[in-house]
Amino acid sequence: MELLKLIRRRRSIRRYQERQISRTDMEMVIEAGLYAPNAGGGQRSMIVGVHNAELAGRVGRMNLARFDRSRLAGSYVSEEQPSNIDDPSIQNGFYGAPSVCIVFGQQDFFYSVPDAFCCAENMVLMASALGISSCIVARGEDTFDNKEGEALLREWGIPQNYIARCFVLLGYVSGGYPGEKPRRAGRSKIVEG
Repeated sequence: MELLKLIRRRRSIRRYQERQISRTDMEMVIEAGLYAPNAGGGQRSMIVGVHNAELAGRVGRMNLARFDRSRLAGSYVSEEQPSNIDDPSIQNGFYGAPSVCIVFGQQDFFYSVPDAFCCAENMVLMASALGISSCIVARGEDTFDNKEGEALLREWGIPQNYIARCFVLLGYVSGGYPGEKPRRAGRSKIVEG
């Protein structure tokens, strides 16, 4: 698929079927993340793939546990693919996605957040190319900041100086695939001199 066409087709999906993606597809999505641009070529980001719907749901509930909607007052995301900002009844920050990839970065490294989101962007584009729906979710820093989260990080062998920066949800859209939204005017300029 032509790259710009793929970029224009990709959507943030927040309604998932229970059907699991294949492990091979998850491995390809992770590989795409590992090839993302990174500061100084340091390759500091780590990716943990959770290929288990029950565990993904558990981490998704942890992700939303400390979410403060009041900090986003007036925000609105989508009627077609509502977020937890739009619908306070949503109790899982991963919207029922059966798989999730967690992108970790060094806690004390200035560029760990941009590095993580570069990984995530590569991953959602790869997912889209494979016909898999996806969504990038933040709040990584808060998700594992509790006893349950710390236990999972130890179990997964995550170094103590690493922190979750973002998540890439993976699954198959439930319902129709959302259409393209028009781009807001005035968001780009080219300056020649």
